[in-house]
Amino acid sequence: MVSAADGSSILPLTLRGVGYGVAGRVLLDAVDLEIGPEGRTLILGANGAGKSLLLRLCHGLLQPGAGSIRWSDGPTRAGDPRHAMVFQRPILLRRSARANILHALAMIGLPAAERRYRAEETLARFGLGALAERPARVLSGGEQQRLAMARAWSLRPQVLFLDEPTAALDPAGTRAVEEMIAAFAEGGTKIVMTTHDLAQARRLADEVVFLHQGRLAERTGAAEFFDMPASTPARSFLKGELPW
Repeated sequence: MVSAADGSSILPLTLRGVGYGVAGRVLLDAVDLEIGPEGRTLILGANGAGKSLLLRLCHGLLQPGAGSIRWSDGPTRAGDPRHAMVFQRPILLRRSARANILHALAMIGLPAAERRYRAEETLARFGLGALAERPARVLSGGEQQRLAMARAWSLRPQVLFLDEPTAALDPAGTRAVEEMIAAFAEGGTKIVMTTHDLAQARRLADEVVFLHQGRLAERTGAAEFFDMPASTPARSFLKGELPW
């Protein structure tokens, strides 16, 4: 398990009564959830169920309108290097692939020598060395996503939030990103991920958190969820039926 310098873990992440709304519309309502250190957690649900919103709240990019979200040692906040997030569309700087990684490492205060070593290690680890000097924003979609994942890996996060990381990729790009996800998990990083791809969820999930219309409808082991979902909305979702 990846841990802080003092050996402590920020997990579990505990949500109590979490709600969020915009302009009088409730988008998440009374979500109670505890995310522990074991396994890969996949968040599933129909469009508009609140999956991406839940990730942003957990990562500290947004603050809940109701309830609380806390790590084991305090409230969640953006900019905490112990947890990272990769989006469906990578957010990359207008500089080289290597410089994108170096900048992220500078932001967490690593000394220059350590930044250079870790950047080169990261590029080599994920087969990006040949792209190191290329501008990040001219890379292909799959290359950009691999770079965003590699940049997150360089930070050694305890938790990685992934919001539909392969939604815009072809099969080869999807396979490459899934291999990177496996590398994170094998290194002890907790994976919390959204996807619309049920085949992918079956491949990757150890447990499933299922959202329906902004509420937590079900949370169970992956095998149980796919073989015998307990909630009516989950059964309809797996059949491909519209949730309304």
